Amino acid sequence: MPAPRPSPRQPGRLRSQARLRPSGPAVADSGRTSRNVLALAGGVGGAKLVLGLSRVLAPDELTVVVNTGDDETFHGLHVSPDLDTVMYTLAGVAHREQGWGLEGDTFAAIERLEALGGEAWFRLGDRDLATHLRRTELLQAGLTLSEVTAELCRRLGIGCRVAPMSDQPLRTLVLTEEGELTFQEYFVRRRCEPRVQGIRFVGAGDTEPSPAFQDALRYARVVVYSPSNPFLSIDPILAVRGVRQQLARFSGTRVAVSPIIGGRAVKGPAAKLFAELGEEPSCVAVARRYRGLCDVFVLDEADADRATEVAALGIEAVVTPTLMVSEEDKIHVACRVLDVARSG
Repeated sequence: MPAPRPSPRQPGRLRSQARLRPSGPAVADSGRTSRNVLALAGGVGGAKLVLGLSRVLAPDELTVVVNTGDDETFHGLHVSPDLDTVMYTLAGVAHREQGWGLEGDTFAAIERLEALGGEAWFRLGDRDLATHLRRTELLQAGLTLSEVTAELCRRLGIGCRVAPMSDQPLRTLVLTEEGELTFQEYFVRRRCEPRVQGIRFVGAGDTEPSPAFQDALRYARVVVYSPSNPFLSIDPILAVRGVRQQLARFSGTRVAVSPIIGGRAVKGPAAKLFAELGEEPSCVAVARRYRGLCDVFVLDEADADRATEVAALGIEAVVTPTLMVSEEDKIHVACRVLDVARSG
C-alpha cells in the first residue's frame, strides 16, 4: 500500500547543512529509512547522482526512470544515449573522464564507415555498438524498450530497476535560429552552438509512462529530480502523458538537485539555454521550473546567498556541496537527498 502523506512542510523553510562524510552505518541507515525512491535522470549529471543512490539503497528500493527524448536511429540501430549513460555508470564501465560511452572503447568501425563515405559525426564506439545491436535485435523481436532495458541491465549486473520514461517514442526537437534540429543534431553535430528559441516534444500526447514508471509513481515515497538539464532531460519526462499531473499531486516528498552552480552548468548547455530563453542562469531559475512539483531544492554551497530566493518560491532550500567528482561526492549528495526526504 502507498505510504501515508507526510506532514506538510512549512513554505520557505531554509536549511544549511555541513558536509557529511558517510560511514558504513550511516549509509545503511539512509537506505533503510528512505524506501521506494524514484529518481528521474538523464545524461551525466543524472547518472552521477543515481550511482550515489545505488550505493546507499538496496536494489529493490530504487527505480531510475530515464529520459528517452534524445533516442535516435543511427546506421539502422536504435541508440538510447541517456539510458546507456545511466546503465554504463551503474555497471562501472562508463568512460571516467567523459561520463558517457565505455571506458577504453575504440572507434575502428565508425572510422571505417567514414572512409567508405558514411556519416560519422555521431561516434559510436566498437564495444558500444554491441549494446545498440542487441537493443535493436530485441526490439525487432517484439520486446518493449522497458523489457530490452531490463535484459541489458541484467547482463550488466545492475540490481536496481532502470526503465525508459515510456515505451512509445517521444522526440525532443530544438527550435534554433537556423531552424528546427533533432536533439542529437543540436547537441552532438552542432555542439549546442545555434541559438535556441524553443523546444518541443513530438509525440508526447501518444505516450504513456512505462510500466516501471507507473508503478513507481503509484508506490514511491520519494521522487528525486537529478541534477540533469531541466530543458533537455527532465522536461521530456514531464511531457509524457499524465506525468506532470501525477507528480503535482504526489503524496510523498519531492527533492530536486540543482544542475547549476554559481551561474554555470556543471556539464552541458543548461546555462546557455536559460540565457537564450530569457532567464538568468541560476539555481533559482531551476527551482522556479520545479515550482509545484518539488518540496525540497538542494543547491550548492557556492549559491548559499540565493537560498532565500528559493525559499520565497515556497520550496524548502537545503545548502550543501553538490559538485560530484569522486564516488564519495556522489554518495554524499545521495545521503543528503535521502536525509531531507526522511525528515519530511
